[in-house]
Amino acid sequence: MPFSALVLLSLDTATDRIHAALTVDDACAVLDLPGGAQASSSLLPALNGLLREAGLAWADVDAVAFGSGPGAFTGLRTACAVTQGLALGLGCPVISLDTLMAVAEGARLASPASWSAGDTLWVLQDARMSELYVGAFTWSGQDWQVAQPAQLWPLDEPLRRWVQNGVVDSSLRWAGNAARAYPDLLGALNSAQASGAHDDLGGGMAAPRGAALAALARRAWDRGDTLDAALALPRYVRDKVAQTTAERQAIAQARDAAASAAAADQA
Repeated sequence: MPFSALVLLSLDTATDRIHAALTVDDACAVLDLPGGAQASSSLLPALNGLLREAGLAWADVDAVAFGSGPGAFTGLRTACAVTQGLALGLGCPVISLDTLMAVAEGARLASPASWSAGDTLWVLQDARMSELYVGAFTWSGQDWQVAQPAQLWPLDEPLRRWVQNGVVDSSLRWAGNAARAYPDLLGALNSAQASGAHDDLGGGMAAPRGAALAALARRAWDRGDTLDAALALPRYVRDKVAQTTAERQAIAQARDAAASAAAADQA
């Protein structure tokens, strides 16, 4: 008998962590694991574990959602490769998610009652190379609207915009890992975080966590915002950074393994 519940698999490897979620109708299981260089080898087993714990098979997945970035170049390629491999093997669509929007959603989920329609949140994420990935999103009451598309900022740009004589603009609401990555330079922004600076889910600790990915994926599914697997592409802000041969091989292997696992389950 076909499995009737809606099953969405969501993943993001744009940061140094693997964030993923398995949504079965209104139930959600998440994972948060070390990523970085390990992502290409550990992502597929981690996703398989989520399915196994739920008593599901790859063939039960209706769509695969992925964080398209911006973020670490190799991490983005890993997420895209695994998503493409799974979707091609399963014959299912993909859902492209904005990683910065997922950070915003993570901050909102930490204190949902504090958000009203029209509230705007800036997301500041470490982009390495003395730069930040920055975007802004406005909460409609039901979903996020892009107020500022993703950009690259130098590290001192937030202070120029929002700090005068050591005082942070009272209207600023932000989330992301920027101040945690650069505490000496950006620590002053902590007084204006979206949630408490020491809240593990909000403010400066917000991340594209599984619950946030799952929420964005479900809204996208309900809107019909799905894509063909071939269109599972990274969202670049910085010019392409070259990969090593080993990185290219690892990503290709991850895609092939994902496609093989999905296809075998369909057989």
